[in-house]
Amino acid sequence: MEIRLYIDEDAMSRSLVRGLRSRGINVTTASEEGMVGQRDQEQLEYAKQNQRVFYTFNVDDFCRLHKEYVAQGKPHSGIVVVNRRRYAVGDQVRFLMNLARTKSGDEMRNQLMFLK
Repeated sequence: MEIRLYIDEDAMSRSLVRGLRSRGINVTTASEEGMVGQRDQEQLEYAKQNQRVFYTFNVDDFCRLHKEYVAQGKPHSGIVVVNRRRYAVGDQVRFLMNLARTKSGDEMRNQLMFLK
């Protein structure tokens, strides 16, 4: 299964979404799904239910949530975290394109990745 992305409200950017969609990546956002303002765990559960890899700038909270899920044996669809101050939109698009070329949705299950 191909990687499908769900972009958290803190990482939503029209240019990022447009760049990914123009390259054939299946992507949706918290805004498009009516999830703005929901708690972090609800966001991650929504991504899991819809088989989408979660993309966020919220590094600390989602690293913690990933640890909690692992400790409890709870699955998620994958999390990609990025420090927003370090990467321009073009860098993010290139990273996510490479991720989509090299990993499947199944391979991302229960994985935590950092943009690099």
